[in-house]
Amino acid sequence: MKLSSGQIEVVEDAMAEVLRRKTPAERIAIGFSLWRSANLILTAHLSTSHPDWDSDRVQREVVRRLSYGDP
Repeated sequence: MKLSSGQIEVVEDAMAEVLRRKTPAERIAIGFSLWRSANLILTAHLSTSHPDWDSDRVQREVVRRLSYGDP
């Protein structure tokens, strides 16, 4: 499958069909679960990468990255 200019991902037809069958509440729950996982993974990564940071500093960086998409 070829990507269009500016497109960064493609949803396969089978997955699109699965998502179409979900209720709006189920789709929101999936999105929240993905966000929660990203938050946990990023928190663990930053805590490991910056052992000198306290938990408040780690959380500020997590919020900054998840809010603005900075690497």
